[in-house]
Amino acid sequence: MLVKLSTRPTVRHCAVTGALGLALLGAGLPAATAEGTAPGLSRFYDQKIRWSACEGMEMPKDLQCGKVTVPLDYGRPRGETLDLALARYRATGDSRGSVLLNFGGPGGSGVSELAAGGKDFMHLTNGYDVVTFDPRGVGRSSPVTCGPATGRIIEATDGDEEIDDPRAVLRKLREAAAECAKHSGPVLPRMGTVNAARDMDVMRAALGDDRLNYLGFSYGTRLGAVYAAQFPHKVGRVVLDGVDTLTEPLAEQGLAGARGQQTALDNFLDWCVEDIVCPFGQDAREARRQVVRLVGSLDADPVPSAFGEDFSGQDLVGAVGQALYSRELWPSLERALAQLLEDGDTRGMEGFVSGGVTFPVRGEGRETGGGLTDEEDVPMDNLPAALMAVNCADDPDRPSAEQVARSLGRLRERYEDASPVFGRYRLTQVLMCYGRPKGTDYIRDDVKNVDTAKMLLVGTRGDPATPYRWTVETAERLGPSAVVLDNKGEGHTGYASSGCVHRKVDDFLLYGSLPPDGSSCGAENGED
Repeated sequence: MLVKLSTRPTVRHCAVTGALGLALLGAGLPAATAEGTAPGLSRFYDQKIRWSACEGMEMPKDLQCGKVTVPLDYGRPRGETLDLALARYRATGDSRGSVLLNFGGPGGSGVSELAAGGKDFMHLTNGYDVVTFDPRGVGRSSPVTCGPATGRIIEATDGDEEIDDPRAVLRKLREAAAECAKHSGPVLPRMGTVNAARDMDVMRAALGDDRLNYLGFSYGTRLGAVYAAQFPHKVGRVVLDGVDTLTEPLAEQGLAGARGQQTALDNFLDWCVEDIVCPFGQDAREARRQVVRLVGSLDADPVPSAFGEDFSGQDLVGAVGQALYSRELWPSLERALAQLLEDGDTRGMEGFVSGGVTFPVRGEGRETGGGLTDEEDVPMDNLPAALMAVNCADDPDRPSAEQVARSLGRLRERYEDASPVFGRYRLTQVLMCYGRPKGTDYIRDDVKNVDTAKMLLVGTRGDPATPYRWTVETAERLGPSAVVLDNKGEGHTGYASSGCVHRKVDDFLLYGSLPPDGSSCGAENGED
C-alpha cells in the first residue's frame, strides 16, 4: 500500500495505529530454494541468536535485542552477508516458541515499533516470545538512503510540472534513482518482499521454531502471503490484518487509496460537524467544500511551518491522510485543524506526517556484513527510501517515458474524480518507480493457491488504506487455506481498534481457535 513521501521530521506510527506503505529492485529466485535446502544455506539456518538488554534511553527494560545473519544474495549464499536487528519480549510462562510481528510500511523499523507499542501484544506473551525485526535495508539492518535526492524526488512530483512537462520530471526521477543506488550500496538491489520472506524463514529456524507463527499488518500481510507461497510447509498460525493487494499495479493502488481516504475524510467531517467546536462549522457539505478550498489556498500561499519551511496544501493532505488511519486520532485531528485555521499554527498537523528529513550521508555505497548500524547513524530518510525500494522491487510494471507522458493527463482525471482532496497527492506516487529496474513478477504471478495450514485474514470495512475488497480478493487468490474475519468497523487494521478482532486473533495464535470463514466483528465497540 502507498504512502506519500515527506521531508518533515515526525513521530512514526506503526501500522496498527497508522502507518503504511509506498516502493525497487528485482527479488531474485522465487521458490526454487524454498525450505532452506539450497547448498550453502545451512550455516544461516543453524545459527543461534544471542539476546541481551536493548540499548537506548527509549528502550523498555524488559525488551531484549539480538541479530540474525542472512545472505545478501540468496543465489550466492557464500558471498556477502547482512545482519538484521531483532527484538523480543519473552514469554511470561512456558513458551511454545515465537510469534513474529511485522507492523507494515514497508520501511518501518519493527524494533522501534515494538519498543513504543509493545503493550498491545503483551497478552501473546502468555504463550509466546513476541519477536519483531528491522527488515533488510530498514532501521539498523543496513539502512538504505537516497541522501539529498529524497528532497529532489518530492520536489519533482509535488506540483503541476508532471502534467505540463512530464519528460523533465521523469529525467529528474531517473537521476534521483541513480543517487539512491550510489548512497545505499549493495543492499538496494536485494531488497523486496521475496528476499524479506526468505529472511523470515532464517529467523524462524534461528528462533528454534519448526513452523512460523506470524502476525502481519498492512504491508506485513503481503510479506506473510509471500512467505506462505515460498515456504508452505513451514506455515504455523498466521494472521494477516489489513490485507494488501497481491495483484494491483501501483497506479490502481493509488486510486484505491484516494477513494478510501476520501471516504474516511467524509466520515470524519460527518463526525466533526456534530461538535460545536468543529472548525468547519456544522454543515457537512459545506465542511467538505472548505477542506478543498483550504488545500488550494495553502498550495497557492503556503504558511511557515514549525521547522521554518513552507507548509503547503499537499503537506496538509499528507498530514490529514495519516490522521485518518485511526478513528482514535479524530479528536486530535479536529484540534490540529482548528489550530491551523484559527492561528496559522502548523505544529498539530505536522505531528501526523510520516517520514523524515535527510541529513548528509556518511560516505557512499554502504558496505554490508559489518554488523548492525548504530541507531544514531540511521539516515533520517530511511523510511521513504525503503518504501520506494520495496514497492518498486515488488512491482514489475515499468512504462516507458512515452507511455507515461501520453497517459498522465487521463490518469490525473481519474485520480481527481476519486478524490478532490487526495487525488493529486496520490498521483505523484505513480511516478516514483520510474528510473529504477523492473521489479519481480513473482508476487503477481505465483503467490496463489497456497497449500498451507489455515491462515486468518482480517479485513476492516472502513479501512482507508487497504480496502475490504482486497481481503476478499487475496483470500480467493490464496485458496482454501484463507479464512476471512469481517471487521465492520473504521480505521486501518482491526487488532488495535476492535476488542472483538483482538480477542479472535489472540485466541487463534494462542490456542488455535479459528473463527468460521466469513464470521464478523460488529461496528459497535468492536463486539460481535
